[in-house]
Amino acid sequence: MLFGLALLLAGLGSARAMDPYPLAPGQSAIPLGAHLQFRADAQAADGATEAFARARAGEFAPVPDGNPTFGFQDGAYWFYLPVLNQHPDELHWLLVQEYALSDQVDLYVRYPDGRVEHQASGDHQPFTNRFIRYRHPNFRIDLPLGQTVEVLVRVQSESSMQVPLVLYTPRALTEIMRDTQFSTGLYYGIVLALLFYNLVLWIMLRDPGYGWYLLHTGAFGLVLFTLNGYGFEYFWPNWPWLADAAVPLSICLALIGMQQFSRSFLELRDRWPAGNLASLALIGLFALLGIASTWLPYSTATPLASRMVLLGVIWIIIAAVVMLRRGYKPARLFLLAWSFFLLGTAAFTLLAFGMLPSNFWTQNGVQIGSALEMLLLSLALGSRYAGLRNENIRIVQQTNEQLERSVIDRTKQLRTAMAQLGEANVQLREFSRRDPLTGVYNRRHFRETLEQALDARSGDGRPLALLLLDLDHFKRINDRYGHLAGDDCLNFAAHGMEEVVVPRGGMVARFGGEEFVAVLPGADAQEALRIAEAVRARIEQSPIASCGHSIRLSASIGVHSVAGGQQATPEDVIRIADEALYRAKDDGRNCVRHSVSVA
Repeated sequence: MLFGLALLLAGLGSARAMDPYPLAPGQSAIPLGAHLQFRADAQAADGATEAFARARAGEFAPVPDGNPTFGFQDGAYWFYLPVLNQHPDELHWLLVQEYALSDQVDLYVRYPDGRVEHQASGDHQPFTNRFIRYRHPNFRIDLPLGQTVEVLVRVQSESSMQVPLVLYTPRALTEIMRDTQFSTGLYYGIVLALLFYNLVLWIMLRDPGYGWYLLHTGAFGLVLFTLNGYGFEYFWPNWPWLADAAVPLSICLALIGMQQFSRSFLELRDRWPAGNLASLALIGLFALLGIASTWLPYSTATPLASRMVLLGVIWIIIAAVVMLRRGYKPARLFLLAWSFFLLGTAAFTLLAFGMLPSNFWTQNGVQIGSALEMLLLSLALGSRYAGLRNENIRIVQQTNEQLERSVIDRTKQLRTAMAQLGEANVQLREFSRRDPLTGVYNRRHFRETLEQALDARSGDGRPLALLLLDLDHFKRINDRYGHLAGDDCLNFAAHGMEEVVVPRGGMVARFGGEEFVAVLPGADAQEALRIAEAVRARIEQSPIASCGHSIRLSASIGVHSVAGGQQATPEDVIRIADEALYRAKDDGRNCVRHSVSVA
């Protein structure tokens, strides 16, 4: 107490460590990461009085890169921000800690008269402690107009130390909750539909592979349900122990189902016995870890289970590669699907360890990867149905006349089911060709289109051009206006590019991040440059209205054209266009550069 009093007196006798952050009229959702100061309390020994004193004494430091993600850490972390409310219509605000797995989150608010209000949340507190019944810890803060209020947040958790604090007006949070509940409800609805669909097939076909897929899908859905905070909200709001144990336990169940399904799909028992034994050993390891997670500390079990996810998926990819080299053709698409799943899972895991920043792709990598599993399932079902069809043909040929009628009926049922499956595959194929954010084609479809366009040139000798576009300083837009505004900018750029390119017979796709690509069959160098300049001007001349801001964009474009009769591979065309794009960036951005100087 004496030490805390001394710090407080020292802080009062010196200048404030930081100026208050003004809440201006018109603001409704404010990510605080870039404005916070923090301090790591390794021994978790400070109280609120000491922490306020240290903050005023300048012992807190700015959050590195404005990203309050520190990985798995011991002790407690303090976050400090004085706030000056200049918004006359909003005196009541909501502070949301947008990470559902923090154990203990304490909020201390000190007013100019010295009064300190304290609120507690986190999944080691009863769910009813939260001001709003919401999956993320949240607090109500009263901010008098024109007065500086000091906000101090203490987080202590055995989970990953991720503290994305956002200040909302009540209306803004309501809108965010509505949109989030809709999107997550849609995703979990798809998962449930997939579960029931495969349950019916499993009951009908008695194929163990469907049973293992059901286990993996159900457990994986539980993993996401838990990680997103819905488990604590709906299933165990008063059981902190289960809130901790559910994460590693559900991960282990999903890993077991994943390995068993892969063993069945790849037919490892018959085609690669050694690989089958390795898969069984991993299953045993995951089972032991799942049992141990019921008593191991969360800080031990969860990081270990997260690493096991990467190990399990990497092993599946290795097994798929081996089976592909041995001539097992279904392993090709299987490998592709799990490779994307590995990328999404790796991004999410590295985010938990503080090795990647928090953004749309790292937060939703697991969901994106699981969507690819739906494609894998449809392909697996197609293979199963093809096997049943061949079996029915064999039965028709070998059975006697007495069984002929039943075989014909069975074949008719199978054809009906395959027709339905074909329709589903058409829908899934179209879905897999589109970028879910912008609606333009994705990189995979672009690659197929480019290959087809290059092959077609061998017959008609027409030229072909490729445009590679990168939005200038896009990270600044995300940092300044938020990711929702960044999404609006991506949509605007994609649709503006389509308006220019598609009428000229071209195709637009999202290449990755803020990069877009266009294929222009029949366009020579001069035509490609005119089109590229039209795209650049279209993006530059039209400001974007988003989240109350008017945002202006610019783009750098690299162009490469392939003359009629010239041989080229997709890799060469993309690489040369990319080099032209980098020249455009080096020349000051917001310009078009061709791979070869064109008069």
